[in-house]
Amino acid sequence: MATQRILDFLATRRPDGPCLVVDLDIVEDNFNAFRKALPDSAIFYAVKANPAPEVLRLLASLGSNFDCASVAEVEMALEAGATAKRISYGNTIKKERDIARAHALGVSLFAVDCVEEVEKVARAAPGARVFCRVLTDGEGAEWPLSRKFGCVPTMAIDVLVHADALGLIATGVSFHVGSQQTDTQAWDAAIADAKYVFEALADKGIVLTLVNMGGGFPTRYLKDVPTASAYGQAIFASLRKHFGNRLPETIIEPGRGMVGDAGVIKAEVVLVSKKSAEDANRWVYLDIGKFGGLAETMDEAIRYPMVTKHDGERTEPCVVAGPTCDSADVLYEKTPYPLPISLTVGDEVLIEGTGAYTTTYASVAFNGIEPLRAYVI
Repeated sequence: MATQRILDFLATRRPDGPCLVVDLDIVEDNFNAFRKALPDSAIFYAVKANPAPEVLRLLASLGSNFDCASVAEVEMALEAGATAKRISYGNTIKKERDIARAHALGVSLFAVDCVEEVEKVARAAPGARVFCRVLTDGEGAEWPLSRKFGCVPTMAIDVLVHADALGLIATGVSFHVGSQQTDTQAWDAAIADAKYVFEALADKGIVLTLVNMGGGFPTRYLKDVPTASAYGQAIFASLRKHFGNRLPETIIEPGRGMVGDAGVIKAEVVLVSKKSAEDANRWVYLDIGKFGGLAETMDEAIRYPMVTKHDGERTEPCVVAGPTCDSADVLYEKTPYPLPISLTVGDEVLIEGTGAYTTTYASVAFNGIEPLRAYVI
């Protein structure tokens, strides 16, 4: 939501064009909520969600670790004050030279999901720790991540055995239940899979110690979502259920849940029109769209709250679109968005819940439009 600090900043600075404003107080509150909800799990912030230096510096100062998807993100985390021991290279798709560079910087924890990736890590980062990502179905997630990453649990056993044979430290198992996961029970089946892999490796004389439970923690958009505490209780209950009293070391990787509700995008109505006299829906064109940072509206998966000065007046369903010369740049059409009838050209629209996966999704200069500017307060 738009905090008073954000509203005051926009009223005072009056930045021109679309921009994101992030309130660090909300980020700190979210970090503390995760730490309280799962006190025995290490927090590895997913840098890809929002790598603003101010966000990374704050989280580093609070004691956060960092989940990085590239060498550039590793360097960002180090620059923010994290030590290499507080960094995980969590992308399962890495160039061998990038593995070597991260290892040279001191990173020793890497994600894998196949024997081919294990072989790259063994060559480029000998002696490193690896965890294998297993597939999940992503049921209940608004932005599922089920097919591109991970392998079935039976293959994970072979992957970790191969890692051990090549001199790597087979450390554990990871999974991701899908981004914007609204089902607190979604972690249970994945934790059961992790236990299965742990037992299979123990039978082969390899002792795993780590379960990386990934991200998936949601932010509030148009619907309420469970609290961090509710997720913590459900996850801890599943760990107890499957691992008993011998709980493994655990990691969580909040990204959206850490920064999503801390950011608001200020946008402007560029045009309001209809396609025919009989058209039931108006078209509302904003100065930001899919290519300006709102890529997660693809398939209308994420429906952001939009706030206008006309809220409370009569609304009608509208097709909402971005400003670029690309017909894919439509945010909401299958399910039109209710907006005030009085909304008109030049009106400001605040798009809430946009602190995550916006600036990093914005194109560099499509149609000559500059990347989404961001202010961190």
